Amino acid sequence: MGVTVALIERFRDRLPVSDATPVVSLGEGSTPLLRAPRLSERLGVDLWLKWEASNPTGSYKDRGMTVAVSKALEEGARAVICASTGNTSASAAAYAARAGLPAVVLVAEGAARGKLIQARALGARVLAVRGSFDQALETARRLSDRGDHVLVNSLNPNRVEGQKTAVFEIVEELGGEPDAFVLPYGGGGNTTAYVKALSELGSGAAVHSVEAADRPRTLASAIRIEQPAHGRSVEASGAHVHAVSDEDIVAAWLELARLEGLFCEPSSAAGLAFLRGTDELRGTRVVVTITGHGLKDPGAADFHAPPPLVVDPDPDAIARAAERDLSE
Repeated sequence: MGVTVALIERFRDRLPVSDATPVVSLGEGSTPLLRAPRLSERLGVDLWLKWEASNPTGSYKDRGMTVAVSKALEEGARAVICASTGNTSASAAAYAARAGLPAVVLVAEGAARGKLIQARALGARVLAVRGSFDQALETARRLSDRGDHVLVNSLNPNRVEGQKTAVFEIVEELGGEPDAFVLPYGGGGNTTAYVKALSELGSGAAVHSVEAADRPRTLASAIRIEQPAHGRSVEASGAHVHAVSDEDIVAAWLELARLEGLFCEPSSAAGLAFLRGTDELRGTRVVVTITGHGLKDPGAADFHAPPPLVVDPDPDAIARAAERDLSE
């Protein structure tokens, strides 16, 4: 049986760590890069999917959190704090528990239930803020400034450092860089991380960052952020920003599940929603980052996926029901 190599150890020479940094790891990183043959044919691109849902807490956030919490522990932190639409809360809670640190999570109204269950089960103090994510983040920042809690949102530069490692893995796994990277755009921390990694590699690959057309009210809760914290950084980075409707996100989300067998949360399908509506990247090799698992937001699946059919325990009835389903 092989031993899992912590992300920090794998990329130690590219991260802000030293021999004095205690490595807080749950086996993050080294996530699959999967070719999508059916979607490639349908969309006219050579499509690869970076499946970040296989990280320990089910999202890409773990890449940055291992670095952020390791550095917080090194610097003598007493606790960590974050504001979250869901994924950050689960990741912060898990890595804080691993480090033996208390975690405080400020959750905006409307966060996905599955993510809050994770944070609660992992022992975080989850506080529901009456207000938006932006208000929760500002409050977390103010409390962090008092010195008792380390902020582990992506405003913490160590988060960005950890998240950039996804690009290193993709380039290594492909044996070269793709023509374009496509990823969801909520707060903009991941876009900032990808651009930073490409700069370090001297790469000219394009980055396409995809947001919801109606940021404050999108059904894609993970990118329901009205004022992205890294908005200026994304604007200055040269990344191409695109907006997609909720209808297009749902269509791409269901298509990914049914054609390629990958069940992600709706926000993770934003990049695919962009590809479905453009010929801009036709004929190129594209990597789309799928940021979080579908079980993060079971309510969305329950609402949008077809309900189960009730049938009698009879072979003929079951065969008829199955045939009807196959013909639809």
